[in-house]
Amino acid sequence: MTTPLEKQEYIIYKMMYPGLYILAGAPKIGKSWLALDLCMSVANGEQFLKHDTNIGQVLYLSLEDNLLRLQNRIYELTDEPCENLNFTIEAKTIGNGLEEELEKSKQELPNLKVIVIDTLQKVRCSTDVNYGSDYKELSVLKALADKLKVAILVVHHTRKCYDSDPFNMVSGSTGIIGSVDGIMVMIEERRGSGKAKLHCAGRDIEHIELHLEFNNHRWNVVDDVPERKPDLFSFAIHDLMVDEKRFTGSATELCKLMYKHFGREYAPNWMTRNLVQHTNELKTYGVLFTARRSHGARILELIYDQSGDSKNGSLLWVEIADHAGTQSSENVYLPLLETGDGKNEGDGITLSGDGKTTHKTHRFCRRYPKRTGIPPVPTEAGCRAMWSECGGIGVGRKLPLTEQHRRRKYEMPASHSAVRRTLAGRGEPRAPSQKSHKERSVIQ
Repeated sequence: MTTPLEKQEYIIYKMMYPGLYILAGAPKIGKSWLALDLCMSVANGEQFLKHDTNIGQVLYLSLEDNLLRLQNRIYELTDEPCENLNFTIEAKTIGNGLEEELEKSKQELPNLKVIVIDTLQKVRCSTDVNYGSDYKELSVLKALADKLKVAILVVHHTRKCYDSDPFNMVSGSTGIIGSVDGIMVMIEERRGSGKAKLHCAGRDIEHIELHLEFNNHRWNVVDDVPERKPDLFSFAIHDLMVDEKRFTGSATELCKLMYKHFGREYAPNWMTRNLVQHTNELKTYGVLFTARRSHGARILELIYDQSGDSKNGSLLWVEIADHAGTQSSENVYLPLLETGDGKNEGDGITLSGDGKTTHKTHRFCRRYPKRTGIPPVPTEAGCRAMWSECGGIGVGRKLPLTEQHRRRKYEMPASHSAVRRTLAGRGEPRAPSQKSHKERSVIQ
């Protein structure tokens, strides 16, 4: 598990990595427009559906169009086609020369990232619709994608029958879905509405649902897509080794050294995993990483060689002087660290309690265990009973009965149906002792 492997680079962040993908949708829904937009986005290094792309060469097999229609579509999307965009309107079928043609294209286009086949039926050599036939043919494309280290996107159709699971609507057997690395299914709200939902799932990507609108010959995302967070781990290790030159020890010792330099704490198992996954990237920065076993313990070795540093020893991590005067940054590993305001405590899950970071604890209401960001009301003898901020019945602090406390005390939340009571009438609320038990028990 500690053998360093080459890190897989994304083609479309969180949507596409090298492998075989299916884009399915109803006929004439606009799949080809979406596929062409994908090709042009990767060719230009621009965002696709608000997701970053890794620029590279693209080959688009538009097998259902002629040259005039394809040219017109390209000029509808851009005035100056990119040189990285390559296309053809003819291709052989699977098992009859298609693989050789794509391998030759890879040799001619060394930076080839994406191959789009529009559509699947145009390159199939068999008309049988069964699991074995579907899986066998697509497995050939899957093996080719892995060999060439490219993403092959095959455009396909969905069947007429509706299904609550959009991935079950892909035409053909489950062999098509089972053989691919990722699948995208576009479902239009109604024919001609120009509104659709894109469902994405796969082995290397999380399940994503994007709402799209078709405008000016382009599908646009109407949802708010979270901004991509940078991976600064290699920068932090590089800057550490520029100062230390050499490190030999356990992951725990390395975590302590990182805390000394950057004022951030890290989990040892997380540190080891990221060193393994970033080994090749660290080499470009002149940092050589190896791991070995010694007396049952795992020893990490880091050596810095400035002659192999592509940045020539310059610091890569943004330096921000924190209250301790150490190197700091907005974040290195965002899921582990959440910075505070530097006064009391933060909201992270790290182990330090220095006023900058702290354990991430989920606070609960004392009566009703509902997760909330408000601390539970402490139990004190002689305190009046009142509603807590999370909606549960708790005990209140000894504070003057201001209008805010009175409102919190008498206006019961609708979430707790078992105690959903209110005072009769519309006048000023009175203390419970001033109303009879019958009045206090009126159900709203």
